[in-house]
Amino acid sequence: MKAIMLMGCTSDAGKSFLAAALCRYYANLGVRVAPFKAQNMSNNAAVTPGGLEIGRAQALQARAARVPAEPRMNPVLLKPLGDTRSAVIRLGEPDLEVSALPWMQRKKALWPTVQQALHGLLAEYELVIIEGAGSPAEVNLKSSDIVNMRVALEAQADVHLIADIDRGGAFAHLLGTWACLEPHEQARLKGFVLNKFRGDPKLLLDAPKWLEQRTGVPVTAVVPMLEHRLPEEDAFRRPQAREGVRIGLIVYPGASNLEEFDPLRHAPGVSLEAVAPGDPLDAYAAVILPGSRNTVASLEYLRRTGLAARVARAARAGTPLLGICGGMQMLGRVVRDPHGLEGGDAEGLGLLDLETELAPAKTTAWREVRLEGGARVRGYEIHHGETRAGPGAMPYLEAGLGWRQGNVWGVYLHGLLEDAVFRASFLNRLGWQGEAEDWDALLEAELERAAALVTSSGWAAHLPAPEQLRSGRA
Repeated sequence: MKAIMLMGCTSDAGKSFLAAALCRYYANLGVRVAPFKAQNMSNNAAVTPGGLEIGRAQALQARAARVPAEPRMNPVLLKPLGDTRSAVIRLGEPDLEVSALPWMQRKKALWPTVQQALHGLLAEYELVIIEGAGSPAEVNLKSSDIVNMRVALEAQADVHLIADIDRGGAFAHLLGTWACLEPHEQARLKGFVLNKFRGDPKLLLDAPKWLEQRTGVPVTAVVPMLEHRLPEEDAFRRPQAREGVRIGLIVYPGASNLEEFDPLRHAPGVSLEAVAPGDPLDAYAAVILPGSRNTVASLEYLRRTGLAARVARAARAGTPLLGICGGMQMLGRVVRDPHGLEGGDAEGLGLLDLETELAPAKTTAWREVRLEGGARVRGYEIHHGETRAGPGAMPYLEAGLGWRQGNVWGVYLHGLLEDAVFRASFLNRLGWQGEAEDWDALLEAELERAAALVTSSGWAAHLPAPEQLRSGRA
């Protein structure tokens, strides 16, 4: 056995987090380990060192495993365009042909890619930690499955099924999911994991034994609830108001890469708050427009809800505005769409003297550039099209990656707020006093806390030891 697969009874059961925990646990034991998720659906993408796109969770898991992130770890990434449409990123690059296919017809086109990526990782690493999606009990989707039990069978993986016990009904979820599987699929289940448990495990009484008697599958871990600061890919945790410098984040439909604001959400003395359509903006020290999967649609949303007019009033009143990627494009004068990528041209908010023209080719790359004032900062590009500045917009980042106009800033680079230099510069302008944390060091500490759960939960006793993996006896 060279693969352990984590499946969930539901979405947001904790699969991504626990996969990262296992990656760091085994990396600490000296095992050459890599993450894998066949298909991800998320607008939160990461850019690999090679300039290709994968899901944010697999990038974090690669970091946990101490290996470079690469497209084979997430060979299929779906970016939702609406309730029934999504853009397909195959091996890190857009695939327009498959994107045009109906959902149920994509399996035939994508499964060979999944197989090749999976077997490539299995051949090169001592262990692959595989993450499922949603639940394997979704029988209506089984015929088009390329991410759950089909992957487990292909990899001959040991499967651990996770339930979020904090939601309630965990034993019913586990039993019901097991019952929805075919006998040969049930045979791959090696353990049930109770995740996000609060309190004394003795309160479970004989329930684990009751479940094992009915399924033949033991409860292999009771993982305590852990408040952590690792990014969440599939379940954006909306910021909550607290004391400190108040920053408004406009979370329009299709907002992307929202995890990049975690350094603000966790910063002491900062209150990052999600802006609702009717909320006034005059109470905020700054307002942020994040990236967007569809800039034109997000502009329409801002106008339809009245937020566009409130953003313009805030700018006139002197409130600092920061637009990132699509958010920056919206702050400009116009977004041209000659290829119909997002539904046609749209008038921007007119707060930056910029013009953007969308193009089919996508730019994805890590960049290190100079900030206004000379400091060097690092982030990544992930966008369609090019932006040109008029005389009213002054350079803010070099290389045509950012501009400012009075109290309005726009940048193409994602991840800048993870850079302590940029974060301190941004917050100090708002009157904040403090020291910007080293976000990389914080993430490393959080991954170590996650890895420790593998042992403290009792899970480690049910997992293969390094020598078993190396000898092939696992």
